[in-house]
Amino acid sequence: MVTILDGKSVSEKRLELLKEAIGESGLYPRLATVIAGSDPASQMYVRMKHRACERVGIGSVGIEVPGDATTDKVLEAVSRLNRDPDINGILVQLPLPGRVDTERVIAAVDTGKDVDGFHPTSLGLLMSGRPRFAPCTPKGIMTLLAEYHIPVAGARAVVAGRSIDVGRPMAALLTNADATVTICHSKTRNLAAELRQADILVSATGKAHFITPEMVKPGAVVIDVGINQLNGKLVGDVDFEAVKEVASAITPVPGGVGPMTIATLMENTFAAAVMRTP
Repeated sequence: MVTILDGKSVSEKRLELLKEAIGESGLYPRLATVIAGSDPASQMYVRMKHRACERVGIGSVGIEVPGDATTDKVLEAVSRLNRDPDINGILVQLPLPGRVDTERVIAAVDTGKDVDGFHPTSLGLLMSGRPRFAPCTPKGIMTLLAEYHIPVAGARAVVAGRSIDVGRPMAALLTNADATVTICHSKTRNLAAELRQADILVSATGKAHFITPEMVKPGAVVIDVGINQLNGKLVGDVDFEAVKEVASAITPVPGGVGPMTIATLMENTFAAAVMRTP
């Protein structure tokens, strides 16, 4: 019988615990979001993050920059937030418009407020095994595995996708937890054979139903990071209905990794506030 890794219920539990911890701390953490342009998906994600803030007792500030803004305009917004002592965390909603230099913007965020974990310093600390803020999606996945008591140490883990926001930090977190890790990507030879080696398979390819049962080792734990549209429905990278017949545990889409990402952002923001407390 396959176990459905219910990220929604785990995130609800984590948010309630966080609300209690914030209330007991006497702190009032504050998160600022920066969004450029009017992309509907990005606006929806930002609204979800602000709602989560309200729920746990984190103040939130939304900075909106026009879609035709230059890199300098976005940098000005980030600089103001860096200097604001009342702001503990800064999240720049990606993707930014094409005219904006995303790498410059991310590198401009104060590393003590980098609750998204994308700053080169944050990623470097993660790779060195001393993470301060790990990117929220991979860290949320690690929390989900722990909540379901899925052993990571000694497991063979395969990550499909090498993005800097999910694939690479995911591999680093798994390595830090003593898994044996392989990263696969579009140039990987014999991809299906590599994926079939996984005790823990994390897919972040961004391709709807890319992972099929033939690519999954019987009894594997399958984590689906994908958010794709297929025939008007929201689906993941994994052909859920088919793969759940092979896997021992699997995340659904929606309701799996997504809620864990937001819960982790809240946890990172509180951690940033604690770090800045004298």
